[in-house]
Amino acid sequence: MKIINPLINANINFTKKGFFFSSIHQTTLMPVESTEELIDFAVERARSSHTFWIKQICEVTRSSAVNRGTGISGRSPELLETKMKKGEAVIAFASDGRWAGFAFISAWEHGKYVSNSGLIVAPEFRHTELAKKIKGKILELSREMYPDANIFSLTSDLAVMKMNHELGFEPVSFSELTSDKVFWESCKSCVNCPILLSKEGKNCLCTAMLYDSGQK
Repeated sequence: MKIINPLINANINFTKKGFFFSSIHQTTLMPVESTEELIDFAVERARSSHTFWIKQICEVTRSSAVNRGTGISGRSPELLETKMKKGEAVIAFASDGRWAGFAFISAWEHGKYVSNSGLIVAPEFRHTELAKKIKGKILELSREMYPDANIFSLTSDLAVMKMNHELGFEPVSFSELTSDKVFWESCKSCVNCPILLSKEGKNCLCTAMLYDSGQK
């Protein structure tokens, strides 16, 4: 049954000057020195040989969910392996060969919708521009593989919302996302799932964002 949902987050003005930066500054206890100029990253399309890193990706994702206490759904090693072998993922490495980050895409309703999901960056590289590079690369992969799809992202993280907005995503209601039950099943591993269920799938703490190809 297709989910019909009212517009959420309608009071958020993403175009208002200083919105993201003022919000980030309010929640930052102290500035962190950026290391982006000291580290080079290789961000590439994942392949079968990258399955070696699945265990680490899963462990970092799990620990991040515990530390944040919100908004990260778990993904099985089997799913990540499938994504890598099908070339539906992006993986990043530091210049010294250390694994640095990951994200993947999924098609829904026969390619009508494509989700950009699973963005994770190794803790030691979280004060760089790597997350934004991965987001840009995963968007390119989405457009390459599914040029006519509605590309969307679901996140509760303010920094990810900012990156999405800079890439051309805009906030939308949940009704503009896929109604595929399999997609929403993945939310069960998120600590916020009871909120989603109590709202009958109409909204949650996450913000839904849809890519607007006419913007960029």
